[in-house]
Amino acid sequence: MVKKAAAILLILLFALSAPGCGKNEKTRYDAQFLQLFDTKSELVAYMDSKEEFTDFSNLIYNNLKEYDHLYDIYNNYPGINNLKTINDNAGKKPVRVDKRIIGLLQLARKEDEATNGSCNVAFGAVLRLWHQYREDGINDPEHAQLPPMEELKEASKHTDINQVIIDEKASTVYLKDPEMSLDVGAVAKGYATEQVAELAEKAGYSSALLSIGGNVRAIGEKGIHQELWNVGIQNPDLGSEKTSLTTVLLREQSLVTSGIYERYYTVNGKNYHHIIDPKTLMPSAYYKSVSIITRDSGVADALSTALFNMPPAQGMTYIESLSGTEALWVMPDGRIQYSSHFHDLEKS
Repeated sequence: MVKKAAAILLILLFALSAPGCGKNEKTRYDAQFLQLFDTKSELVAYMDSKEEFTDFSNLIYNNLKEYDHLYDIYNNYPGINNLKTINDNAGKKPVRVDKRIIGLLQLARKEDEATNGSCNVAFGAVLRLWHQYREDGINDPEHAQLPPMEELKEASKHTDINQVIIDEKASTVYLKDPEMSLDVGAVAKGYATEQVAELAEKAGYSSALLSIGGNVRAIGEKGIHQELWNVGIQNPDLGSEKTSLTTVLLREQSLVTSGIYERYYTVNGKNYHHIIDPKTLMPSAYYKSVSIITRDSGVADALSTALFNMPPAQGMTYIESLSGTEALWVMPDGRIQYSSHFHDLEKS
């Protein structure tokens, strides 16, 4: 199960599409891979040749693999100091890390400060407890339990993001609190998606759509006719015949959705999802899903979690203060709320 809800790509997926009839037509190609960030990724692009698309997909895959290893909090990799290395050395010593970890943590801190602690990557001690109980509950549903509030409150004492010491010059990260741990699930896939998209743009690729575990990023336009990319937003009611809520049109933009329906477990007949409200230490109860459209996929990823933990009025006020950013909220009763210019991005 993955953190982000998968956006629906409103395009038919084939291993290789037929070339267009026109002299200047490009061919549509796509690829999928499952290994990275514990989720499914899809690439769609219009290219001049299969070889060009192979180079493009290798560029995306190889770089995402590096980010996947750097941001892993569960596994060690030879020759790599990653987030697990930082967590393992909490309270012991600073860890020298790749600049891509520094960049991620700086973005996360910026977004957390801007949203008054609604997207805290130092919240790992609390999230680890929920992860443990969720995994136990999934493996043994009859004995599924909630983490005791006393344990959650104790863990929450070790979530002060100011105890994360970043030395950009030395390229080190140090967790001063020995009981602290980082968990970057709210921003890592989006940040990695944005970085590889920008790398592809610098390499000259100009017509592609990335969906990395539901973090969608459009590179340029679709094909030589410079059409906008059509992307559907997942309906959080998985039992509905209507699989998408609406279709949006993207150009050089990102779409990220956070929802309660793909990563959860059940205790005494009630579902408990994975997005934990830092104020209550319990799964956030404001929405079924939150979708963000903005340029930067890392920002969109962080915002989708931050807004999930904000009451409706507060979330609307914050989104309306941001330039070039729109949001869609699905309430617990199924009602939909839109930011003021969201409809401008919808397909008519």
